[in-house]
Amino acid sequence: MRPERYLELIEQDGRRLVAAARAGALDAPIPSCPGWTVRDCIVHTGEVYQHKVATLRLGRPPGEGDDQGPPPGPDLPAWFDGTLAALLDELRARRPEAPAHTWWPADQTVGFWYRRMAQETAVHRLDVEDGVGAPTPVDEALAVDGIDEVLDAFVTGDWTEVTDDEWGDVDPRAGAGATVAVRSGGKVWRSTLAPDAITLARGDGPADATLSGEPGAVLLWLWGRRPDDAVTIDGDRPAVAAFRDRLRLATQ
Repeated sequence: MRPERYLELIEQDGRRLVAAARAGALDAPIPSCPGWTVRDCIVHTGEVYQHKVATLRLGRPPGEGDDQGPPPGPDLPAWFDGTLAALLDELRARRPEAPAHTWWPADQTVGFWYRRMAQETAVHRLDVEDGVGAPTPVDEALAVDGIDEVLDAFVTGDWTEVTDDEWGDVDPRAGAGATVAVRSGGKVWRSTLAPDAITLARGDGPADATLSGEPGAVLLWLWGRRPDDAVTIDGDRPAVAAFRDRLRLATQ
């Protein structure tokens, strides 16, 4: 996607998040995120924005004592508006190709944060809308891009450093050797599971199971926001269940 489009969508979805929050109760639970309220989601998203602004300014993740902006105030939507404006100002002031610290070794540019913050905002905007009972669609191109981001940047790679405590009740051997294909928006991604890694291939090829659907539904399924019946699953369902467990660990 064009860098400018990411910025447009950050602003658009951020404004929609605030509008939904003002239209409903801040203490309303979010059904797709058990244990979270609308208030929790707004605070989390605004603090993520503040953390990224500080990261860009410092050239590293902020630590104790680094200024990350004002804490949430009594008018939570107004505070969120301020954090959104600060994020957009910081991103617009920097070229997407400029170097920046990120947590993904494959992309150490400001453009990583254009993309990541657009995806962060879209998913949490949906969370708030779910909480007030008025969900609206994710931009289709952003959803396709988001599917690629989750499968590439979050779940693919080395899993050898995951601790026993982090694995929890997830069996790393579940689905070992199985390939799960995700089909949406005219694209195909194939993830192959192993106890110590997940590898990704793009394009058609052999798969033990296939998950498909419209891009927004698939994106939200990958982020654990929608149940299995929101998408179509064919083939080895235990492999898909194992894959979703790995997604849950990678995205929590």
